[in-house]
Amino acid sequence: MSNHVLLNNIEHKDLKIITEKSAKFGNNKTYSTVYPFEFRHAQADYPIFFLKDNQEQFSAIALFGFEQSENLFLTNEGWQASYIPLMVEREPFLIGFQQNEQNEPNPVIHVDMDSPRVSESEGIDVFLPHGGNSEFINRVSTILKTIHDSKQSTDLFMETVQELDLLEPFNLDIQLNDGSNNRLTGFYTINEDKLTQLSGDQLASLNKSGLLHLIYMVIASHANLTALIQKKDKLNSAAML
Repeated sequence: MSNHVLLNNIEHKDLKIITEKSAKFGNNKTYSTVYPFEFRHAQADYPIFFLKDNQEQFSAIALFGFEQSENLFLTNEGWQASYIPLMVEREPFLIGFQQNEQNEPNPVIHVDMDSPRVSESEGIDVFLPHGGNSEFINRVSTILKTIHDSKQSTDLFMETVQELDLLEPFNLDIQLNDGSNNRLTGFYTINEDKLTQLSGDQLASLNKSGLLHLIYMVIASHANLTALIQKKDKLNSAAML
């Protein structure tokens, strides 16, 4: 359940946010949405794939594990990776909209009051004692604005790879050292054969728009599957001791 309300410095003057990354605060998720502008950083740690929702809309995801509620980057010391996706970092805040004087939707910050991160006794202050914004909420605001402002470039990337028929569904069977098997289903990836068959003009257009570089980052990110499998094997071995 969620309880999204408009953030304000009167009703939420004592609001604090627990920023610890752990399963008890909801970070035990198998994947998270990532945006094309994040690919450069995300591909250093995570395999990047694509998912299609009930409305047939595609989005990119960073893979954290192979089973439900599994995040292999979580340890007793927190989240062990060089980059954490912004959709994780922004929690428990999200973008809402209010109508302005011109009757246009204006983005505002909402907070999920049912999140286990919300507290009045521990965590980082959202507002200063006199009501001003803390550095923490200013950073969150920047994250949310960055996500909101990326909609056009995200749509362009997803529409282009679909128009060029570059996405294909795949299943990945993974056998671990203990003999167990994990299977990834429901994901999509870049069809490298179709990418190489694009015309010179199509490749030039992709390159000029910067989208070709993003596509190659997605492909390069798949090398992280080996490291992710090693994390899973290590976890299983530790559980057997």
